[in-house]
Amino acid sequence: MKVFSKGVLPLVALGLTAVAHAQSSVTLYGVIDESVQYVHNVAQPDGKNGNKIGLYAGNIQGNRFGLRGVEDLGGGLQALFQLENGFNVNNGTLGQGGRLFGRQAWVGLKSERFGKVSLGRQYDPVVDLVQPLTGVGTWGSPFAAPGDVDNNDNGSRINNSVKYTSPNIGGFSFETMYAFGGIAGQTGSAQTWGAAGQYSVGGLSVAAGYLKAFNAASNTARASSSTPWSGTTDGNFGAPVTSGLKTASNYGILSTALSYKFGGATVGARYSNAQYVPDAASAFRSTEIFNTAVGYLGYQVTPTMLLGAQYNYTHASGQARANYQQISLGGDYYLSKRTDLYLVGVFQHMNGDQVGVIPGSATAADYGYASAPGTGSQEIVSIGIRHKF
Repeated sequence: MKVFSKGVLPLVALGLTAVAHAQSSVTLYGVIDESVQYVHNVAQPDGKNGNKIGLYAGNIQGNRFGLRGVEDLGGGLQALFQLENGFNVNNGTLGQGGRLFGRQAWVGLKSERFGKVSLGRQYDPVVDLVQPLTGVGTWGSPFAAPGDVDNNDNGSRINNSVKYTSPNIGGFSFETMYAFGGIAGQTGSAQTWGAAGQYSVGGLSVAAGYLKAFNAASNTARASSSTPWSGTTDGNFGAPVTSGLKTASNYGILSTALSYKFGGATVGARYSNAQYVPDAASAFRSTEIFNTAVGYLGYQVTPTMLLGAQYNYTHASGQARANYQQISLGGDYYLSKRTDLYLVGVFQHMNGDQVGVIPGSATAADYGYASAPGTGSQEIVSIGIRHKF
């Protein structure tokens, strides 16, 4: 029996194509964050300190563009992918060490019932679940710990990783991750693993997690030389507070946070313990420990205006001992849903020693992950614009 005429078949094909398109999508998105920044007490080539004024990109959010895709496979199952590039808007160069998709590059499957499994270069579970409850989750680097010692500002991503994300079960969700070191005969070398959980009820949210990362070289391979950091995680060693620790054998970060929202106000607190562990070949000899305690207050003055204030205290102990105290303030005004103007300020005071710095010589305050080394005290003010697309 002839069911379809020649005129009907093209219409059916068109309809099937429309259905297929409705079940899958690819989204282009991005953020451009740029500011004029003033920094007091910046080191100069002659050894003195001066003031610095210039453009600084990525205060509240790192600049990025990306592709996010989803395909409905039926039965509540989806295929997902995300490719996210980081860049410097001031000179057009790539971020994250020159990687094309240095922020994220992963593919996976998601089930409404069983959760999501993703593979590739990804954010770790602590960043995913703990950071959103902290001041950094809203204000970025100006509200981060010195040198981002606890990776709460997401200065480090994880390569070669497999991550499981649970569905939300009565307000509770969790993630686990393992990154393969990929070194034959040395399974543990270069590996990274972590886990985190978050629980929310009403206006209260609490979260906790742990991340452990290892240097690519084993103790045996490092017996005759200090090998700088390499592995499945990037590592945060680009700032004065951590630069002397880049020969660590491994590091571990415990992070907890809570946030409570009532009316237009948000109050929060967080604590982290970051430990950088040496081995026989490291350039430092004892475990360097950073304990960070933070108190945060945010207030939504109007639907278009947000204010934030935070006090951050970090204590370093081990081979070097130091105290960092930091006050961060922010104001954000939305011109539209996608464009906002902001003003952020940071005051930080440091006393003590840093690993890799000769005791008694000048040590540096260390703002977030993008420091401008100088004296033990710095003040930074940035006025900027952010556009999302």
